[in-house]
This record gives sequence, structure tokens and C-alpha cells, in this order.
Amino acid sequence: MALELRHLRYLIAVAENGTFTRAAEELHISQPTLSQQIKQLERMLGTQLLDRTGRTVRLTDAGAAYVHHARRALRDLAAAERAVHDVQDLSRGHLRLAVTPTFTAYLTGPLAAEFHRRHPGITLTLREMTQDRIEAGLLADEIDLGIAFTGTHLPGITATELFTESLTLVTSAGHAADDHRALPVAHLARMQLALLTGDFATRTHIDDYFAEHGICPRTAVEANSIQALTAIVRRTTLATVLPDAIAHDHPHLALVPLDPPLPVRTVALLARADAYRSAAARAFTDLTHDLARGLD
Repeated sequence: MALELRHLRYLIAVAENGTFTRAAEELHISQPTLSQQIKQLERMLGTQLLDRTGRTVRLTDAGAAYVHHARRALRDLAAAERAVHDVQDLSRGHLRLAVTPTFTAYLTGPLAAEFHRRHPGITLTLREMTQDRIEAGLLADEIDLGIAFTGTHLPGITATELFTESLTLVTSAGHAADDHRALPVAHLARMQLALLTGDFATRTHIDDYFAEHGICPRTAVEANSIQALTAIVRRTTLATVLPDAIAHDHPHLALVPLDPPLPVRTVALLARADAYRSAAARAFTDLTHDLARGLD
């Protein structure tokens, strides 16, 4: 009896779902077939991989050790398939990119457009997610590259600095002061703000700044959409805090410098340290560095 890839996929599905029923539904096979295949695998290995005595199915110690290596094996095989199909002349290929949410408002558009102009044969899958999910996705080989920030990263993640990002107060252009002087941070306590929700790393950065200077902001609106936030600020007297680059792209918004300014953040290109780098990934890395020189 030979081990086949389906045995690994079936075991992982049961481990992740906790029941044979849900795993069978996910795999689109019958429950008896799934159970039979797992028993085959256990006979081949000569050990019990699943504890079936409780309300949910759990991995035994041997099963947990085996699944760890099985996941890595499937990940490596998927990378091998991409390597086989990778075309060095960039006439075709595929790139899986993830970015943290604020970048979709000013960075991903120019990046994707220029990447398509240079390499029209390469397809791009773009996903927006939090930085912790980006790093987990890189380690699981679900994405090829990520754009986020420098800082503390998960083991196995590399971060290459691209440019620094500044945040500042943003208001409607119709309500901006004419003198362009820096606004003392203490004045923010008297203003009503519209801010991103806590789902955004940018909001954490903003809250840390407020806390450092003893400011308790009057938050009138919270939004998990930058497009909604800029539309609200444009039409009201509310102010917000956003990356400078976003406001520069909106003629109806105005930047208000703060004193002291918010600390800058360093934008980075993230990758898995031991990942296979396709020609598409290498080309996109070169592109990000080209564009970064114009942003820094």
C-alpha cells in the first residue's frame, strides 16, 4: 500500500475541522471513504494519528508531529509546481501579493499598474489583510510577498525597507487654516475626529501618539474604510489622521502639520526567508524598490 498525497490532505482536513463530517464536506467525499483513507494511513505508519473518543476528533501526539511535517511537505510540493511553471522571461507567471489596508488607498494602484505595464503576461492576485495575517500567510505559502511595516516579525520572515511613511492631521480643504502653521497637539483635545477603527495598524499608531501626549480625542466617527473616512472629512468639519500620501491624492483635503509630528513608520517588503522566489516575485521586488526611491 503506497502513501499518496490525498492521505496527507485528508488527515489535515480532519485535524482542522475536528470532525469527519465537516472534513468530508470540505473535501467533497463521503464520510466512510474519508474514515477508510485515514485508517489506511494509520496502518501504513503503524500508529494511531487521531483520537476519536471525544466529541471532537483530535490529533494524538504522533498525529500532531506527522501533520506538522505533512503541511510542510504539501507546501514544498506546491512551491515545486510553481517553480516548474515559472518562466524566466516573464512572458507568463503569477504573483500572490498581500498589503495592509492603508496601502490600497495610495500605493497598490500605481504598483499594480506599473507591474502590468512592464509584465502584462503575469497575473496578480492582490489581497488586503492585517500584518499578522500577512506574515502567517507567507509562512503557510499562501502568498508570495507582503507590504507592511518594519518592527517585530515572526521567525522566518524577512523585511526589506522600502520608504518611510508620515501621518498627519487631515481636514476638508474648505475648512483649512490659511497660515499653514503647525497645530499644537494639545488642540486636538478640542476637535472632533473621524478615525480608522482598531482593525487598522494605523489606528494603533495614532492612539499611541495621543497617549504619549496625554490627549483624549473626541472621536465622532469610526470607519473601517478609508474611502468612507475621506468622504466624511471632505463634507464635514471633522478632522482625521491619515498617511500624507492619501491626502495628496485628494484635492478636496488639506494637510495640517502637528507639533510635535507623529512618528514616521518604515514601509517594508515582507517575504518568507526560505521561500522559492519566482521570476515574477523577483520582478515585483525590483519594481517596489524603483517606486520606493520616488516616495522616500
